[in-house]
Amino acid sequence: MEKIRKTKGFKVVRLALPLFLVVVMMLTGQSRAIAAFWSLSGDIAVHDPSIIKEGNSWYTFSTGPGLQVLKSDNGTSWYRVPQIFLSEPAWWKTAVPNHKQMDVWAPDIQQYNGKVWLYYSISAFGENRSAIGLASASSIGAGQWKDEGIVLQSTSANNYNAIDPNLVIDAAGNPWMAFGSFWSGLKIVKLDKNTMKPTGNISSIAARPNNNGAIEAPSIIYRGGYYYLFASIDSCCKGVNSTYKMVYGRSTSITGPYVDKNGVNMLNGGGTIFDTGNDRWKGPGGQDVYNGNIIARHAYDATDNGNPKLLISDLLWDSSGWPTY
Repeated sequence: MEKIRKTKGFKVVRLALPLFLVVVMMLTGQSRAIAAFWSLSGDIAVHDPSIIKEGNSWYTFSTGPGLQVLKSDNGTSWYRVPQIFLSEPAWWKTAVPNHKQMDVWAPDIQQYNGKVWLYYSISAFGENRSAIGLASASSIGAGQWKDEGIVLQSTSANNYNAIDPNLVIDAAGNPWMAFGSFWSGLKIVKLDKNTMKPTGNISSIAARPNNNGAIEAPSIIYRGGYYYLFASIDSCCKGVNSTYKMVYGRSTSITGPYVDKNGVNMLNGGGTIFDTGNDRWKGPGGQDVYNGNIIARHAYDATDNGNPKLLISDLLWDSSGWPTY
């Protein structure tokens, strides 16, 4: 993954790292100065991670009972801290009667307008009666999360699935939410700055009409005049038999069209392959791009019964403005 990345999962050593980047990393005390792949330790069991740094602490939010949270004091050694929800808000069961109790999926954690916003999904596997919820706090460290209620809902009457939310801030500082899984693909909708809930129409941004609709987990960032859309395609949640992989495309408009390196529209099944995994790490996906230079995702560990674990890498960019490890 990088210039010598034909291991297809991560590279161990990155050659020819630009001198200025080495210097910056040395000055900031980053021990991974010559390695794009972070060497993690401790409790790294996650699925659908979302990563953030607050002060000197790192946090990873992920799928699991009540929303699972990992913390790190250095970005590489991780330990588990209390989950977000200790009991279910009443609206969960009303919105999604078939969901497994306390089972919360695919969170997205971001800071915006002086608060921390935590989007998450309530659903049942293979169904699109789903809901995206929202919680807020003054800071992660302070806790005291406020239930902001339901953000968006889908039912069998909709040809989309309201899960896998991603808060996106456009070039003008306005909030949007990307979301979606299978059915007619990935969507995006503008949010009200005060409520952080949808206002306006839902736009389609990516789909796989000839591949059973197998695309989900959008993560969008703005960089250098482009919006970059990362997504997961194919099949997750099957341990070492997962065929998950990550793809990307870009657009000059947040609502698309997003095209891959070959100019294929992501609404027509386009998407340049970013990561397909390797002999150890199977089915990487559920990615989250943080700060434009870090990418977190889960993959299934073939050396540990296919258990999903956290992977983090430095996200780099080539001379044409495309992402790479």
